[in-house]
Amino acid sequence: MDLSIRAIQQRYASGSQTPTSLITELLSKAKAYPEAWIHLLSMDEIEPYLTALGTKSMKDCPLWGVPFAIKDNIDLANIPTTAACPEFSYTPTQSAFVVEQLIAAGAIPLGKTNLDQFATGLVGTRSPYGAVPNSFNPEYISGGSSSGSAVVTASGIVSFALGTDTAGSGRVPAAFNNLVGLKPSKGLISTTGVVPACRSLDCVSLFALTSQDAQTVFEVAATFDENDGFARNNVPTNMGQVPFPADFTFAVPDAKQLAFFECSAYQQAFDQAVVQLEALGGTKITLDFSPFLEAAKLLYEGPWVAERYLATQSILENNPQAMMDVTHTIISAGNQAKATDAFSALYKLHDLKQQADKLVAQVDVLVTPTAGRHFTLAEIAENPILHNSQLGYYTNFMNLLDYAALALPMSFTHQGMPFGITLFAQAMTDQKLLSLGHKMRAHNALPLGATGLPYTPPNIHSAPQTKPSTGYIDLVVAGAHLSGMPLNYQLTERGSVFKSSIQTAPNYKMFAVPGKIERPALLRIPSGGKSFEVEVWSMPIAELGSFVAAIGAPLGIGKVELETGEQLTGFIAEGYAAEEGQDISTFSGWRAYTQSKLADTA
Repeated sequence: MDLSIRAIQQRYASGSQTPTSLITELLSKAKAYPEAWIHLLSMDEIEPYLTALGTKSMKDCPLWGVPFAIKDNIDLANIPTTAACPEFSYTPTQSAFVVEQLIAAGAIPLGKTNLDQFATGLVGTRSPYGAVPNSFNPEYISGGSSSGSAVVTASGIVSFALGTDTAGSGRVPAAFNNLVGLKPSKGLISTTGVVPACRSLDCVSLFALTSQDAQTVFEVAATFDENDGFARNNVPTNMGQVPFPADFTFAVPDAKQLAFFECSAYQQAFDQAVVQLEALGGTKITLDFSPFLEAAKLLYEGPWVAERYLATQSILENNPQAMMDVTHTIISAGNQAKATDAFSALYKLHDLKQQADKLVAQVDVLVTPTAGRHFTLAEIAENPILHNSQLGYYTNFMNLLDYAALALPMSFTHQGMPFGITLFAQAMTDQKLLSLGHKMRAHNALPLGATGLPYTPPNIHSAPQTKPSTGYIDLVVAGAHLSGMPLNYQLTERGSVFKSSIQTAPNYKMFAVPGKIERPALLRIPSGGKSFEVEVWSMPIAELGSFVAAIGAPLGIGKVELETGEQLTGFIAEGYAAEEGQDISTFSGWRAYTQSKLADTA
């Protein structure tokens, strides 16, 4: 059964399935994966969430009836949180902030998933509840620490799952199970109600079958939490669909810095991934990755292990035997660092970030293997700490240096095991990375997780660059529908294609009209007007009617004159908008206006 969000919503809309029938079927299937779950909810425990759907509409709730799983270091109200340590267990009365946002959007939790104890590990074997087998081959590791969340998503039991990612735990399991794994910019998804590993670095991560699903969930989950001291406001340029350049540059590490740990299959797979990127319009640049690799060493060789000690101090000092030996060995070293060590490492990290940011600025995106090798359970048992460290070679630096990252499935090795890459860039570029992810996912068209079901790209990412005469109409947008703005999805979900950014003729004034979503009113005036930044999108003519019907007064559709003299269909406003709205004509356009507001509140 296809559990992509789009497929579920189509079945609900047609009446061929209901949330209750779907959840009943999935709970039965979930029992075949006992190692992946720490607490699988009963139908009685799920019933309140199903009942609540009756008060919500599919139109207003983007995750209506969509099943998801929660890593068991993230709170779900009235269900124990263990962090894979039974003696640590507590039962919260309130869900984590991010879980509350997802449930409010209609998502249905199925249960709490297994993990490397206290989120310490990249292997998926460090749990008293048992190692979680890989979804493709049980002789291989699933990857950790978010092992259970990745496996239940890949196995077709949930549409998406929450993990956490401090050192790579939202990316390595994605790569090993043919999933999309989004490690968002730090602070965009709240960590309130999450058992910390390294609180200053922790991110809640998302596992999904497709990049479109990851984007849908991200847009719900990335809600500012004023009670989270590490929360950050998102920026307008990281909201909605953000187009990725058709011609782009991408950086890969120097050949001497690529580490595959004697795995020729992964080396070949990475070479093939580079070819795919070039086929999509990318130009490869090789860079010296030394600053990234140096920063990665600080995570476990530096004083940040003290944060893990702080998070588990009660267990370490009062009940150390409750911890698994390997977990205790790693975390117990955290009380040895001095304050001077912390400051020394912090100074070094800032120096490395200056160097790394210069490299990041040279290209549109940086690309590495997500992991250099896929180990078997036997190999991990033989040398657990060394191989775990090797798994973090490409991941440990990401949160220390404050980057956004997206793990993408790319191919399968000759052994039939998944291989994936990671795209990364500066913080607050999550949506831009997802847009490239859409293109890449459509290009390689790998099946959905481990289900064997085919991936079908939605029309919005395969719409041809056609002219109006062949069934498309050019549409000028000036405000909330711009790339990265809150209503841009109303264009992309209708199959619209971005064409260009351009200026209007100098004949207009712009007013900010208040409402649930503030919108600009573009008014043509006889003299004294200005030019404003706008975008041209090509929309299927068949979709124009439903789009126009949703436009609220005082806005409407008419003709907008561009700086070229061309007049295209676009947003205009009735005259009374000048009375209801604030004159913002001193700005160059809506984007500049919203950025100034954000700066004023910063």
